[in-house]
Amino acid sequence: MTDHDPHREGPTRPPGDGVSVLLIADPGKPADLAEYLADHLPQRLTERGSPPRRWTTTVRRQPLVSDEHASLDDVIDTVDTDSDSDHEDIVVYLTDLPRRDNTVPVIGEVSADHAFALISIAAVGAIDLARRVTTIVELALARILGEPELAPTSGTRRFPSEQHETGTRYLAPKGLRRLRLLSGMVRANRPWRLVTGLSKVLVGAFATGAFALSTSTIWSFADTMGGWRLCAATILSTVALILWLVIDHELWERPESNEERERSRLYNTATVITLTIGVVVLHIALFGLLLFTAWLSLRAHVLSSTLGHSATTADYLELSWLLASIATIGGALGSGLEDDDAVEEAAYGTRQRQRHENTQKE
Repeated sequence: MTDHDPHREGPTRPPGDGVSVLLIADPGKPADLAEYLADHLPQRLTERGSPPRRWTTTVRRQPLVSDEHASLDDVIDTVDTDSDSDHEDIVVYLTDLPRRDNTVPVIGEVSADHAFALISIAAVGAIDLARRVTTIVELALARILGEPELAPTSGTRRFPSEQHETGTRYLAPKGLRRLRLLSGMVRANRPWRLVTGLSKVLVGAFATGAFALSTSTIWSFADTMGGWRLCAATILSTVALILWLVIDHELWERPESNEERERSRLYNTATVITLTIGVVVLHIALFGLLLFTAWLSLRAHVLSSTLGHSATTADYLELSWLLASIATIGGALGSGLEDDDAVEEAAYGTRQRQRHENTQKE
């Protein structure tokens, strides 16, 4: 480690000199963003720099840090130990682990002395990731090289910075900071994968719905329930499946100290939102599958004889709606057949799954 002045910027390199940037990224969305940066960053920096330099970028997919509370110096030591970063001029590490200064989300941490930047994409939010992450990386490179012209003007205004004992920190924009961080964590979990990840849940749910379709009593229920009762059935079945997943597979974190309470609250909220989105997607998928099954197997005249009036498209939609709610309850039973690893893999992104495993071990 070199002695370090937090107010010092990196030395300016000779005009026309080449700069190599190593992009280390966690699996998943950070790795995708690293590939995007490798393709677009050199041209953007070449056009902005004066005189222009030759920029080269290298991408390495390697999850190195599993603790979001690790200090920047610890992260730098880990990267120096586990990779050949000495061959590169600048190292940028992209992670989807949230970083915070007390309760303020931290997007980027930069050490000009070590030519190193740590970028937390979770704090950026869930939308327009590529543009926002590109901006914060450009701010970090401008700080490391001591060349403000490399930084986009809008980025300097948008992302406030502060000096810290380890270097410079870029904070999330003011306003809705917690919501941005939460949405970024949910985005990293990829909740839409819950349907395909929990195959036994989907099979159990569809089997339950298909069996209910063969019962004429269900046809009459669907015809007489009305819209608000169908909505209530949907909400209750969704909540039941979410609670079953959380309780049966121990997805809820229980803090053991006051220091951990805020962090656990954040992760538990992200887990509930992730599962809610995933179960809603599952419910919609079941509705489509059961509607097709009902249209294919249940003839209109058979349904009409039970309902006492001509069967219409609305009757098929109401029946499929009720069947999807019943099937979601069946999915809760099917989730009991899934092992904990399968549920965690479906509900969490790579880094949050590793963090959850470490928490369980502790």
